Amino acid sequence: MTELTINDADFASLAGQSVVVTGGSSGIGLATTHLLLSIGASVINGDLAPPPLEHDNLAFVKTDVTHWADLKALFARAKDLHGRIDHVFANAGISGRADYLEDALDAAGELLEPATQTFDVNLRGMVNTTYLGMHYMRHQRLPGGSVVLTASASSFQRFRVADYTTAKHGVLGFMRGVVPNLVSRELPIRVNALAPGWTVTGMVPQAVVEALGGGQGPEVVARSAVLLMADKGRQGQLVYSAQGRYWEVEEGRLLGVGREIVGGGGDDEALERLMKTMAEAGVGGEGSLGGS
Repeated sequence: MTELTINDADFASLAGQSVVVTGGSSGIGLATTHLLLSIGASVINGDLAPPPLEHDNLAFVKTDVTHWADLKALFARAKDLHGRIDHVFANAGISGRADYLEDALDAAGELLEPATQTFDVNLRGMVNTTYLGMHYMRHQRLPGGSVVLTASASSFQRFRVADYTTAKHGVLGFMRGVVPNLVSRELPIRVNALAPGWTVTGMVPQAVVEALGGGQGPEVVARSAVLLMADKGRQGQLVYSAQGRYWEVEEGRLLGVGREIVGGGGDDEALERLMKTMAEAGVGGEGSLGGS
């Protein structure tokens, strides 16, 4: 597992570039916005509430990431302002909402469906944000860009907030699913993700982090987000941060464990060979394929 050192000089290439950030008015999103503005990037922030700062290079669009029309308006505004979208930070998120071991009943005593807000924001909102970002990046005059996803340390471990953990596993799963397609189609778009450990945000107050034995401020996570935007050599990586330190864990640890268990180049490599064989034979299609 590779520990990373992040230097201010690593961010220089982002000066003058445009970045769409969701959830940029607080926590990790706000810290990332501050950092991007400080290095000369322009930020278009989509959030429910305006950010607690003003800057010539900052625009705000009221955005509920669970509403497709809101997300379309956010990206259209970014394109109108800057002519292109260089990076997207799909960061908006909420805490867990469902307890699957308690009975939620309606007025008639019937069992209610469990709350889905965490899936809607943390997973579906992330997917739709990324989808729109890749759409714009594919069709702009000079195609290309990057997307950074806010996953979590709970993306690769057990964590007892079940709906939150499920959604964050989904964030990692989405990155793992989309990256091979970007690479095989030779599209100049990178997708990477963050996996913060305990971090002081609106969801996790300072007192909670201290009671858990220490943590980090959102500015620590912001530096890893901006690194993943700036470093064009990073694709399909997951940067874990804890108490001010950083490790790349997807290529550095997790993918290797999976390949060791499965053997060979892994199931995706086998699927790629199958798809090429089917294409040469003129049968089937990607949409009809699934895996174990």
